[in-house]
Amino acid sequence: MHTSQWIKNVQLEKNYKEEDGYITGAETELSHLLIKSGKIEQIISADQAITDNIPQIDAKGLLALPSFIEKHCHLDKTLLGDEWRPVIPTKNIFERFEVEKRVLPTLATTTRERAEKLLDIYSHAGVTKVRTHVDLYPEAGLKNLDEVKKALHSYENKLASEIVAFPQHGLLRSDSKHLVKEALRQGAGYVGGVDPANVDGNIEASLQTMIELAVEAEAGIDLHLHDADHLGTFTMKRLAELTMEAGLQGKVYISHAFGLGDVSLNQAEELAEILADAGVGIISSVPNNRKFPPLELLKNKGVETAVGCDNIFDVWSPFGNGDILERLGQLAEIYRWVDQPSLTQSLGYITGGKTTLTKAGKQAWPKAGDEANMVFVKASCSAEAVARRSEHVATMFKGNVVAGEL
Repeated sequence: MHTSQWIKNVQLEKNYKEEDGYITGAETELSHLLIKSGKIEQIISADQAITDNIPQIDAKGLLALPSFIEKHCHLDKTLLGDEWRPVIPTKNIFERFEVEKRVLPTLATTTRERAEKLLDIYSHAGVTKVRTHVDLYPEAGLKNLDEVKKALHSYENKLASEIVAFPQHGLLRSDSKHLVKEALRQGAGYVGGVDPANVDGNIEASLQTMIELAVEAEAGIDLHLHDADHLGTFTMKRLAELTMEAGLQGKVYISHAFGLGDVSLNQAEELAEILADAGVGIISSVPNNRKFPPLELLKNKGVETAVGCDNIFDVWSPFGNGDILERLGQLAEIYRWVDQPSLTQSLGYITGGKTTLTKAGKQAWPKAGDEANMVFVKASCSAEAVARRSEHVATMFKGNVVAGEL
């Protein structure tokens, strides 16, 4: 690892191509990037000669994109690295809890081993930051947290991380408040929760407890909310109110938020304004078996929005491959984002809002001073990378190639 190095012959998007008034692609320029202390120090045209003795890596014309953020994963749940097993059918979420409690302790592999397997997949898929929910319940105590922290520590030179202390079986229902509090003391940065109505059975008490824990620990909140229709939107409105009262704006997220996809667009628009005012973000896994939040509407209203993979082969689902660019492509297909600007702008859902070009076609990334976190892909432009799920060749984190090779 070098404190300074040149990345030569990188393709960077500069603006949109236009023909007869239509946007037909993107213009790129072959460039050299000087990386210093984990940041992009300088960007020059590849026509300019490099005259210093700083080490060089040749990207050979690969397109550079801002690296990806996995905003919703469960490192402690995955079965990757263990033997194949299909999902056992259950009648409801409570039966699923029991299956998970029964199966995970019997596996031949450790939680850490399986978590590291998934982290390796993420790293090769261009991810340089993950937010993982870690299950806490009386039977498991803090074992999952301990194992996941070890896995994340082993990958700390490859990606950044955030941990959600997640009472999967219900914060109130499983009486896990003390476990969440201890997890926050031991490094978790977010208070988790799940379905205050249908799992915890008390919306107000569940939300109030989450807020109390977050304020006490100066932490954020990331709530799993599957509750549908107006039950779900009522819960979101109440959480937004409590967020404002507690001064937690910008630190609260709702994962799934299915209720936003169940109500009318007018009702979703009204709630979007409430969420934006409260600084409450929405994270979707883009499920293909039910309605989900109208992400474009939310984004246009100023709500922080993101896409995450969620389940990657566990007792809940046998599917998922950890490729968040593929998940974004699914979203683009669902919304029919087929033109160049729409596909380019969609990158923001998996990069923390970063896109290579603005809507007007001006270069937005990279700039000198940006963190040197990027993914190198075989594509002519970012729109092609999203639509075609282009091959990821290498991932760079803090100026070092950490997966694949150049």
